[in-house]
Amino acid sequence: MTSNKGCIVKRIFTLLTVMGLSTAVWADADWDYTQPEQWSTLSQKYSACNGLNQSPINIERTVKAELEPLKFSYNTMIHAIENKGHTVQVNFAQGGELQLDDDTFVLKQFHLHSPSENLIKGKSYPLEIHFVHANAKGELAVVGMMFEQGAESQMLKRMWNRLPKKQGEKVVLKTPQPVNAMLPKNLDYYRFSGSLTTPPCSEGVRWLILKDIQQASAKQISEFAKLMGHPNNRPVQPLNGRVVLE
Repeated sequence: MTSNKGCIVKRIFTLLTVMGLSTAVWADADWDYTQPEQWSTLSQKYSACNGLNQSPINIERTVKAELEPLKFSYNTMIHAIENKGHTVQVNFAQGGELQLDDDTFVLKQFHLHSPSENLIKGKSYPLEIHFVHANAKGELAVVGMMFEQGAESQMLKRMWNRLPKKQGEKVVLKTPQPVNAMLPKNLDYYRFSGSLTTPPCSEGVRWLILKDIQQASAKQISEFAKLMGHPNNRPVQPLNGRVVLE
């Protein structure tokens, strides 16, 4: 790729991040997971990576609160799957929404991390999905869903059959898949304020981690890890006085 094309890709990524359309990254991003503690030194635009309200975190001590029920309206379909190099991102047609804080957050995409980025009481899970939503002001709400090794996930199975193998490859589904079926029946969750888990690490993100742990087979987990070729999880960050509600 020429330098001009590289600049164009970086400008597009920056624009998408500002618009709240992506917390995942492009295959030729100017950072990687080898030294995440140095992200803030790579560029001035990544200075927030050294902020005080960074994600992910270890959910250890919590405060009981009357959290509002999560109101999902995922009346949309998965229409494309992209291999970003640092993650696999699943894109949707318009129509998915989350009602939160008397506001509407539109579902933009979800992507995967292996192993999990957030920990629950010190426990790491082999797979974590982040559902990324944005409101009209560009503010983000990310719903995290953990997977442990167990029975085969039928939801993942349908996607795994179409996983793009090469960086930059995008697969458009001939038969779009419904999204509603991905949500568990139990929507209890933890809530905290955090950031994007990849550069530019922008803060002010509403994080909602579902308590109901899903299952995926050992083969499904290993297939994703093999596709990535490396762990794609940022280490947990200090709480710095933040409170986790449940």
